[in-house]
Amino acid sequence: MEFEIKAKDGAWPCEVIIDEDNGRYMLRNADTTGEFFNNPEDLKNWVQSNWLENRFEDPAQYHELLEALNNYTDTAHS
Repeated sequence: MEFEIKAKDGAWPCEVIIDEDNGRYMLRNADTTGEFFNNPEDLKNWVQSNWLENRFEDPAQYHELLEALNNYTDTAHS
């Protein structure tokens, strides 16, 4: 799963990557800094704790991202 979302304060879009095949769970912030995680649940929890909808040009995309992360982590545990 790869998801891009445009923040108001950056030239580059934020990016969320969940790549089970290669064990990559990471994100890139608008300032190009990044975070790496051990699993998709940790990534989802970080996004929910650190990103807010008003940070993004299209808040609906933020909610789409959260929904995609929730669906992914729910499916992974089924």
